[in-house]
Amino acid sequence: MAFAWLATGCGSLLPSAHTESPTFQSFDAARQAVEALVPSRSGMTELAERGLTPDKQPNTVILTQADIVRRVFNGGVLGKDDLDPGIVTCLNARTACRGWELNVARISKARVGNFFADFVNFKRRTETTGWRFNALILLVNDVVVYRGWGGQPVVNEVEVNSNPLGPFQDMGPSTITNAR
Repeated sequence: MAFAWLATGCGSLLPSAHTESPTFQSFDAARQAVEALVPSRSGMTELAERGLTPDKQPNTVILTQADIVRRVFNGGVLGKDDLDPGIVTCLNARTACRGWELNVARISKARVGNFFADFVNFKRRTETTGWRFNALILLVNDVVVYRGWGGQPVVNEVEVNSNPLGPFQDMGPSTITNAR
């Protein structure tokens, strides 16, 4: 019985980790919240109702007009004629212009596979799944003038580390001492 538990149940002893968005349960929910904002109409009340304010959405970066200029004109290739009218409105508003950069994610990392091979460092397999969402919301006098979004609707990454020498793989030159 103990052997059966060791053979099948040890996988549950491998570490796992996850990050969660406190506001959005899915990429589509975050996208819909941002897309529902109407430039030149949506204000602070609607932003708060949708969970898009810095106090409701942790890790939101608050941008000044100078930060927005640096992001938009990075490298100087674009002119104002190339920009969305909402961005131009924000830039022309000078100090009344501010922005919010939202970075929202729900990521799970799990080490899967053989517990013994993982434990003694012969082979480790880590699977990362979830989604990442980012949005830029620009405001002038607490009214949305621009909203845009992007991200990764599906994250599915697999990392496999193989060490033929297991626990001895990293010993190498660090175990040699310089005796004088």
